[in-house]
Amino acid sequence: MNAESHDVNPLHGWKQRFTPVPPSVPHARRAADAALRAWGPDQGSAALVLLVVSELATNAVRHGRVPGRYFEVRIAYDAEKLVGVEVSDPREECPALADPTLDDESGRGLAIVDALADAWGVRERIVGKTVWARIRL
Repeated sequence: MNAESHDVNPLHGWKQRFTPVPPSVPHARRAADAALRAWGPDQGSAALVLLVVSELATNAVRHGRVPGRYFEVRIAYDAEKLVGVEVSDPREECPALADPTLDDESGRGLAIVDALADAWGVRERIVGKTVWARIRL
């Protein structure tokens, strides 16, 4: 994990803000899916991107929630091989990978992101943070 950007030179870009409630996670996934379908990556690649969007959005809702503040999802696609996903929330606490040996039903989101993404990290903002991931298609 590092604080670098996802380094995607976007030909296509999309962003949307969501309220930090659980129903927003599938809304974010569907909206991201619509953007990806318009841009044309194959369905298998799009599914990987959508899983990363879901995991990061879930983290924003569960751990980044501040009443009255939104979280934002951004996707950048270079129309060739890279997709960048960013999820920003107003909390400053940085996420950490969970211990995979613990018998717990939560805390696996970043492990999934780590397994699927070429790289991922956290970047500070004036208010809160942005968790980003770069996915090579």
